[in-house]
Amino acid sequence: MVENFTNLLPRAVPRVDTRYRKIVTDLPVPESIPIFEEMYRTEPRAMRGQLPVVWHRAEGFQVYDAWGNQWIDWSSGVLIANAGHGRKEIVDAIVRQAQLPLLTSFSFANQPRAELAARLVSILPEPLKKTFLFSTGSEAIECAVKMCRTFGVKTGGRGKHVIVSFEKSFHGRTLGAQQAGGIPELKEWIVNPDPGFVQVPFPDGYRTRETSFESFERALRERGVESHTVAGVVMETYQGGSSAFAPTPYMQALRQWCTGKKALLVCDEIQAGFGRTGTLWGFEQYGIVPDLAVFGKGISGSLPLAAVAGRPDVLDLYPPLSMTSSHAGNPVCCAAALASIEIVLSEKLAERSAETGAVLHRRLNALAARHPRIGCVAGKGLVAGLACVLPGTTEPDSALAFDVVRRAMEKGVLMFAPVGAGMATVKISPPLVISVDAVEESCDALDEAFTEAVLERTAAA
Repeated sequence: MVENFTNLLPRAVPRVDTRYRKIVTDLPVPESIPIFEEMYRTEPRAMRGQLPVVWHRAEGFQVYDAWGNQWIDWSSGVLIANAGHGRKEIVDAIVRQAQLPLLTSFSFANQPRAELAARLVSILPEPLKKTFLFSTGSEAIECAVKMCRTFGVKTGGRGKHVIVSFEKSFHGRTLGAQQAGGIPELKEWIVNPDPGFVQVPFPDGYRTRETSFESFERALRERGVESHTVAGVVMETYQGGSSAFAPTPYMQALRQWCTGKKALLVCDEIQAGFGRTGTLWGFEQYGIVPDLAVFGKGISGSLPLAAVAGRPDVLDLYPPLSMTSSHAGNPVCCAAALASIEIVLSEKLAERSAETGAVLHRRLNALAARHPRIGCVAGKGLVAGLACVLPGTTEPDSALAFDVVRRAMEKGVLMFAPVGAGMATVKISPPLVISVDAVEESCDALDEAFTEAVLERTAAA
């Protein structure tokens, strides 16, 4: 098993002092150890594993601890802070709503909820003209799965209930979300999985070489799935673990297939929405519109909020009071989302993501050209993934990915623990407000981290 970031022994690291980065202590910071020890005592082991940094404040594209260290953030708090950390507009919206005071209203109406639903509908394309608000992405995925099966049974009988998703995908940690997910080790606890959930290969062109749409239909046949039994196809707009996109012809053929089979196409936009990929919605990269789209993370830029947007005939399948959620449409979260969305739109952060992302991907591809231990560079806009591989192979090298991320942290660039198949992807996802010169500086640090990690392995071989 690869060692994750749970070693709390401080180590001396070179000091860093640049325009955007400062490392002035050993890492982890010796004074931070009691905080980690208390968390280890009171929280489950499952909450451990990220880099040993105690966030004190975060602004724009930078994160600070309480001891003088300053990082360029390449995590966005796991793709949440699209509009930037600590934006005054979002903070002010939260404070205004809290000071009314109105902190919750269950499923009773509140003004921010009404405004947010209307705002989302106004910027989403047809036929995504109703929205259902939730607290978390997993909860929204559960709703989308429920809508698929309900619609399938209504239109094709009880045999039309199969949910097709993709290998290596991640849709959340609840029961239905993990059954839709495509990472087998995360589903072992289920014991008796629902046979109505099946996964097919994701056509990334790297781990899965076959990218023709015929591979989708062939995979269904190999799994004994008849097309008329499919109620819905659930797909991350890009795979969160690797940042890989499917080919556009594949996605357009999938859209046509779902229409012809009366199956709902669901795009999981939890990591892709609100400008992340260089377009407002990730599915725009393919020139398609799904029947349902699931949002979270970047929707509010801060507080817990998620949504399912979709066709009215699908979202209206259930009668009043049959799908309520205690925190759905929380007024404070909705106020934050309204402010965040206006920043994304008014500052043209989708366009900025495309422009700044072009610089990022140019640098990452140049890095990969020099390092054969980078199997591929995936992503679009301001999301990217570097697949770390063992020498002379395409097999994932988890230890290298963890080492690169740790070394980058010590140089003032902060990412989250490697994710994806084999945990061997270095994931890059800065706030969309990051400047070009900060991207360049970050890439310089990543280059140093990668070079040092590879040289150390070469010397030890």
